[in-house]
Amino acid sequence: MSQKKTSQPSLLREWSPEDAQFWQQTGQKIARRNLWISVSALLLAFCVWMLFSAIAVNLNRVGFTFTVDQLFLLTALPSLSGALFRVPYSFIVPVLGGRLWTVISTAILVVPCLWLGFAVQDPTTPYAVFITIALLCGLAGANFASSMGNISLFFPKRQQGSALGINGGLGNLGVSVMQLLAPLVIAVPFVTGGVTLPDGSTLWLANAAWIWVPLLIIASLAAWFGMNDIAGFRASLREQLPVLKSAHLWILGMLYLATFGSFIGFSAGFAMLAKTQYPEVDIIHLAFFGPLLGALARSAGGMMSDKFGGVRVTTLNFLLMTLFSALLFLTLPGSRGATFFSFYVVFMGLFLTAGLGSGSTYQMIAVIFRQITQQRMLAAGHSAEEAQHTAVTDTAAALGFISALGAIGGFFIPKAFGTSLALTGSPIGAMKIFLLFYIVCLVVTWLLYGRRKAGSQ
Repeated sequence: MSQKKTSQPSLLREWSPEDAQFWQQTGQKIARRNLWISVSALLLAFCVWMLFSAIAVNLNRVGFTFTVDQLFLLTALPSLSGALFRVPYSFIVPVLGGRLWTVISTAILVVPCLWLGFAVQDPTTPYAVFITIALLCGLAGANFASSMGNISLFFPKRQQGSALGINGGLGNLGVSVMQLLAPLVIAVPFVTGGVTLPDGSTLWLANAAWIWVPLLIIASLAAWFGMNDIAGFRASLREQLPVLKSAHLWILGMLYLATFGSFIGFSAGFAMLAKTQYPEVDIIHLAFFGPLLGALARSAGGMMSDKFGGVRVTTLNFLLMTLFSALLFLTLPGSRGATFFSFYVVFMGLFLTAGLGSGSTYQMIAVIFRQITQQRMLAAGHSAEEAQHTAVTDTAAALGFISALGAIGGFFIPKAFGTSLALTGSPIGAMKIFLLFYIVCLVVTWLLYGRRKAGSQ
């Protein structure tokens, strides 16, 4: 099977990844090229999405006078808007095409980066301006929905977990990349507007935002010239909306909220939380390691799920998340033998399992939705080809929408920490809610999916 020539080189008129011969001769190379460009764009999007996790801890150092709760809110808002924007982003790839939308959604992120760079240089910048910029940074988080839905179209069912794990995992790596680079670049005089601190050092906080601008432009160009659209997978919004009626979508969305929501929520709020609990520790140079572990674990979670089944991996993972969240209570100041080291190690365990579970739950979504859609279409008398086509488009829409549900955790977790600290002076209230939620997800995963046949996982 060969690819037909077309006046639009970027448009793939013929695409059959489940055909072994086509995949080996043609499909694999094209799919991998699209995957790596997608990964690059998504990694940069995550850098922008979590900018305030590095910016917020430094705002008061350069002359601002925001409260702890206000700073936590700034780290949480990008996740809130990201979750909301993921809903339309979930359905936009079949409408406009993945290539064009990757270009648009990547290039537009230049706006909040430039604006934030100017805003942090003026201590009189109103808090409302930072709220607006934080909400715009949420557009970056929405890119995940369209990116994952798009990449799912390129790979055969047997490689869904690995492909989505690589795209999502290495994309998630952007959080760690940003948190690693931001403390370094703000110490380098790339631009004017440096602020001298009481200890004699100078911070160029604008660098943390502006460093991503040229990279976003390069990624947009790479997407335009290097990515493809697949003919035959266009669908209107009306054709995709019925997927919202599936009970599995909402159940799997809850599981993804517990895993990816924890990853992105902890990524947003960990530095601020550590600063409130162990103020003597310079957390800004250590915060990157948790998101790094989580991002790498996500790719591993997808691959492990392809081999052992997403349900098995997810069930075990929720058990570990429950254990680590329970241990976290013993690492807070005031607990017997509590130290920053124990606090940090347990949190790294939470990052690791949140990332691993993100990959395994996403594999569950892809496999389960394809199976139930194909079964429904075949039972209704449709041909195998029609059933497969509908299964692919429905799965892409479901992946995107569920990713929107998961992103809510990025808002809820840091906001819960901030509210708990404001009301009680301790994060324990928020931690109790997280622990209970993980237990519920463990039970739901086992009861609803754990007893499914291995082949249906």
